[in-house]
Amino acid sequence: MPNTARWAATLTLTATAVCGPLVGSAHAAPSGLYAPSALVLTTGHGQTAAAATPERAVTLNCAPTASGTHPAAPDACAELRAVKGDLDALTPRNGVFCTRLYDPVVVTAEGVWQGKRVSYEHTFANECVKNSYGMTVFAF
Repeated sequence: MPNTARWAATLTLTATAVCGPLVGSAHAAPSGLYAPSALVLTTGHGQTAAAATPERAVTLNCAPTASGTHPAAPDACAELRAVKGDLDALTPRNGVFCTRLYDPVVVTAEGVWQGKRVSYEHTFANECVKNSYGMTVFAF
């Protein structure tokens, strides 16, 4: 009888350990099952981020929903999703004409996109050229 009691206790503990986490999982919405997508975007005048003083900075969170201090977070997240988070894939809009005045503007993006580390820096010839890339990501 003592061996039977031990086996019963062992089976009960094993079943609880294995099946316990499964109980109620169909009713509760699991949290943390999305890859994080959160960026800090900065802009400033200068050739490089190291030489430029950031003039503006915004946060952009795209998962699970669009949020942050970016003025058009939902649109910026949709734009980034369309290029799979590749900021280099953003192209200038058609029909935008900018002067050839060279007043360099550097933008940076630091953070995480769908769970992968992002460290981006790009220098545009001037503010108009910066604003012509994409629609909303760099418009802040």
